[in-house]
Amino acid sequence: MHLLREAEETLCPVNEPNIEVPNGATGHYLLGLIYRYTGRVAAAAEQFTQALTLDPLLWAAYEELCILGVAEDANECFSEATALRLQQEHTSTSNLEKSNFVNENRVLSSNVSASLVDISPKQIKQLHANNTAEIPGYPHVRATALHVQNSIPSNVGQFDSPSPTVTQTSGIVPPPLFRNLHAYQNMTSGDAPAKPKVAVNQPLRRKYLDEARLKKVTGRLFNQSSDSVPRRSARLSRDTPINSNSNISQFGGNGTDHSSGSRYEAVDEMWTDNIAAPSSSVSIVEGRCFEQDKAERILSQESKLATGIRELLGLLRTLGEGYRLSCLFKCQEALEVYRKLPEPQFNTGWVLCQVGKAYFELVDYLEADHFFELAHRLSPCTLEGMDIYSTVLYHLNEEMRLSYLAQELISVDRLSPQAWCAVGNCFSLRKDHETALKNFQRAVQLDSRVAYSHTLCGHEFSALEDYENSVKFYRCALQVDERHYNAWYGLGVVYLRQEKFEFAEHHFRRAFQINPRSSVLMCYLGMALHALQRNEDALEMMDKAIFSDKKNPLPKYQKALILVGLQDYPEALDELERLREIAPHESSMYALMGKIYKQLNILDKAVFCFGIALDLKPPAADLAIIKSAMEKVHLPDELMDDDDL
Repeated sequence: MHLLREAEETLCPVNEPNIEVPNGATGHYLLGLIYRYTGRVAAAAEQFTQALTLDPLLWAAYEELCILGVAEDANECFSEATALRLQQEHTSTSNLEKSNFVNENRVLSSNVSASLVDISPKQIKQLHANNTAEIPGYPHVRATALHVQNSIPSNVGQFDSPSPTVTQTSGIVPPPLFRNLHAYQNMTSGDAPAKPKVAVNQPLRRKYLDEARLKKVTGRLFNQSSDSVPRRSARLSRDTPINSNSNISQFGGNGTDHSSGSRYEAVDEMWTDNIAAPSSSVSIVEGRCFEQDKAERILSQESKLATGIRELLGLLRTLGEGYRLSCLFKCQEALEVYRKLPEPQFNTGWVLCQVGKAYFELVDYLEADHFFELAHRLSPCTLEGMDIYSTVLYHLNEEMRLSYLAQELISVDRLSPQAWCAVGNCFSLRKDHETALKNFQRAVQLDSRVAYSHTLCGHEFSALEDYENSVKFYRCALQVDERHYNAWYGLGVVYLRQEKFEFAEHHFRRAFQINPRSSVLMCYLGMALHALQRNEDALEMMDKAIFSDKKNPLPKYQKALILVGLQDYPEALDELERLREIAPHESSMYALMGKIYKQLNILDKAVFCFGIALDLKPPAADLAIIKSAMEKVHLPDELMDDDDL
């Protein structure tokens, strides 16, 4: 909402100057943004640093420090010491959570135990007699454990599983192992529920069974139809009585069991008598195994945690160092750092976009176009950096691709400034500067915190020779971002055209201090120095520009102009010959060569060079000057106008 004053008062109340910033690292980061937007760069950097100290993984804070140009080396920010600190913090937090969890479980266990102690054996017996029922599909298993759950008070009623002690010591015989499972499934028509779980600690009770009787019963159950077999209740009543020490449960039929209640009472007594803990030896062995497994799991988790933290910080070190170098316009070093990334990390939209920006700053528009296209294809809905991509296509004169990109961005988000910057660049390429200006102003209206939108507006006003409004928008861009060197460069160009050479030199130098590796900035600074008659400094700056980018033809041409002004014609011709190797179709170069040959009284070569310059279709402003100079080749120099060439 751009209510920065109200936001600052919310985070830092005026009447409470010593209050701590809320929400820790996030609060400091938000306060840093407020300070940055209001032009307090030093205070903003301090808040971002504080946020990064509280949370080393807050990447946005480090990104803002890089934009401000005050970020420390990424190897220091995401160091091994930071990894150790994060691991210790995570371990302490995990231990605290575990201790709280154990305390809660102890309280819960005590409540459950108290509720179980309150149940008398007679109540258990009565509830068991009422709730005992056969489970469909498993007639040999009775749901005798349900009464324990139903008897638990309401404070633990939300737990569906019965008490482990009751389940483990239940007197229910486990179901026999079925050999012909397919036949059994056909008998039950697939309606049988899942087999009940048998506890691990349940003592072996199969030895109490009469194996011959069990074999006989199960054979009849699965090999004969229910109509030909007499009811098992009647069959079991004719056999010998059940031993009082056995744990045999009743095998119910498919219908309701009509056996006597005394048999239920005997089973219930056996069930209540067998509620006991496992033997001490088994408990000790299982306890040791559990503790050993728990220790191994903890060590494995800690090892994975340490490895993950180291890998994450290693990735942040590479990304952070590359981004820091890119913001310092050390683009070649930034590209070398980005190339160290693993292939899955390098082939991401953000990294490819950063690589494209680096090539854009190196004035390698073909490579920039390649990586921006990959980034856009990989992440077509990402708008960050697409304004720079549109400028790359503008410099490459790719009108059709630029128009298509603009339409794509508008379809993704028509309220984004990047989309309208692309549309403006499309009209600017068609020399429709007024329509382009409207689109750039729309981008500024949508988000006034994008410095590049202000700068593009300034460029269009400069193309329309409205220097007053041009200066206004350049200054607005600098209010948003003081390190936006494009705005300093634009102001320098305006003052150079207005022949305010001192102002031009000042603004070009400010831009050069921000981006000291730009061949274009070096060249324009040399031009301003040459206009101030500081030819030695101008030549030195041109040599730096040529060394910085040997493919840039502008510093070579400007150096030749300075040498002509110093009347060093042979050196100027040598420089122009080197220029012709990289830019053979520049009409201004041949026009300057014709003037030099005229001064050296080599008239046939002078006429030849002027003719080539005319054939290359120079701009309308230069066309008349070249024709006039060609007509006056055979005239003495004193008869030529001072304005010629």
